[in-house]
Amino acid sequence: MPNKHIELKIADGSKMHGFVCFPDHAGPFPAIIVLQEAFGVNHHIKKITARLASEGYLAIAPELFHRTAPPGFEGNYTHFDSVKPHMLGINVQGLSDDLKATHDWLVGQSYVAKDKVASLGFCMGGRVSFLANAVLPLACAVSYYGGNMPSVIDKVASLHGPQLFFWGGLDKHITPEQIETVISAMQKAGKPHINVVFSYADHAFNCDERVNYHPRAAAEAWAMTLAFLKNNLG
Repeated sequence: MPNKHIELKIADGSKMHGFVCFPDHAGPFPAIIVLQEAFGVNHHIKKITARLASEGYLAIAPELFHRTAPPGFEGNYTHFDSVKPHMLGINVQGLSDDLKATHDWLVGQSYVAKDKVASLGFCMGGRVSFLANAVLPLACAVSYYGGNMPSVIDKVASLHGPQLFFWGGLDKHITPEQIETVISAMQKAGKPHINVVFSYADHAFNCDERVNYHPRAAAEAWAMTLAFLKNNLG
């Protein structure tokens, strides 16, 4: 099936678009919810979604800024202030509703393996991926340099599947103390997790459209991501 955009109805009455990529073989497929950076479901996020489909996963990237931005919104990597109003427009309840609507759509498709759904997010989406693991019955979740993670750390006891964390050791936005807060909470709650810090990489090291892109760290993290997904989703 070709890639497509879908429209989902959210519990609060709003509507959210999602970008969906399909594998090129017959299902049922394991599925992955791809969660955006602060810059929307842009070219980079769509590439990630397509890469996952090429690995055999049905992948969907929901547009989390749908309450404040038009469908198809893409922020400017060099103008962070332009995305701030949309970041301020999201909250845990709204995101939880968005995630549930996305998951409901996935498990409602005959070609999706309903017990093999995961999430994968970057920056802001890294935090949302952690939240997804708490509010959805996920098989696993991946968070790349999740920003402001302590704000959702109270959800740790509700996590369903193993969680894989990636961080940049040169990241000035996410301090070692913040990482320690997250990992200590995971350990205290007895939740299975993998914690990876690339000492030589900065924030957003995975995005080849940003100045902090680090090819080696991106390649190593992607290989670990695929192994983690395969181990937990098959």
